[in-house]
Amino acid sequence: MKIPGPDHPIVIKPAAKRWRARFGEHVIADSNDALILTEASYKPVVYFPRQDVSMEFLSRTDRSTHCPYKGDASYFTLIMDGQFADNVVWSYEEPFPAMEEIRGRLAFYPDRVEVYEVDDAEVNPHHAVDSVDDVVLHTDAGDGHSQREHWPANVTRPPEL
Repeated sequence: MKIPGPDHPIVIKPAAKRWRARFGEHVIADSNDALILTEASYKPVVYFPRQDVSMEFLSRTDRSTHCPYKGDASYFTLIMDGQFADNVVWSYEEPFPAMEEIRGRLAFYPDRVEVYEVDDAEVNPHHAVDSVDDVVLHTDAGDGHSQREHWPANVTRPPEL
């Protein structure tokens, strides 16, 4: 086991934006919780949380590789719509202590699966944290009263007969 250092730096950071992985016409991973691992002079690798990946399209294989810095990687084949990509996904199930953050996460070979960053506002325009917070503050505080003044009515009553 080797420890990352100045001669072989490894940096893991939370992704600033949402990331997706697409195989053919299907998005198979979509996450606001991806990690970006940058190792020495290699290209950065996106690691997706397992719960954000469509695992039903993955099949574990017998392949494994060893990295002296990260540990042993296990591999998965991606099967979808009659197409398959052999050993295209990998995961460090039991990484070395210095790489604990990537435990159980999945990464894709970007030459075989499209891995790309997306703007969450474009993908989910109705998801606005400020408006969600605003709605929550107008709900019952637990004692039967609103936490804020009620919004003004945006409709008028129908005429009484």
